[in-house]
Amino acid sequence: MSQTTTTRSTAPVRPPVAPADAGPRSLDDLAALDVAALEALYRRGTVPASMRALDGSPTCRMLAVRGIDRGAAGDAIRRFAASGVFPWAGKSFDANGDGDGKGINRVRLAGTRRWFPFTTRFEPSAIDGQPCILLDYDHVVNPKPIRMIRDELREVAPGLFLGPAMLDTKKSAAKLVLFFACDTRAN
Repeated sequence: MSQTTTTRSTAPVRPPVAPADAGPRSLDDLAALDVAALEALYRRGTVPASMRALDGSPTCRMLAVRGIDRGAAGDAIRRFAASGVFPWAGKSFDANGDGDGKGINRVRLAGTRRWFPFTTRFEPSAIDGQPCILLDYDHVVNPKPIRMIRDELREVAPGLFLGPAMLDTKKSAAKLVLFFACDTRAN
């Protein structure tokens, strides 16, 4: 009678792990990051082939304000931005074609109002000179302070767009104020 011996590994079986650079996959994941981490993620982001990728009224959120993005103040701002009483309700987008479009902000004030229109186009980023989607508020219908806003977007995960909001006085380089994101997957 012959005996067959099999050797079994005693190492525990582990489920596959996502790569460390898989990155954030939701608005909550993004909101957990500070400004430096958001900027690094934005720099790795890409632009879609068509402006139509943003069409609709995605779920949006302010994520972190430069200079107050850590500690108790940063945590309080994150909670407020995620709440239903935060005044900014997001953005709505409507592509004219693959390369440009228009949009408007949704603001909660005695209901949800549509204020501060912008146009969209592909342009080099003020952050790193690489392609981004520019949200251009410099239109006569907007008040002067709104016209000085420079918003940009890049896709950091499928359907998840991250962007800096900057103040652009045209006299000096645009200055980062905060980061925001738009999630088109629930659109």
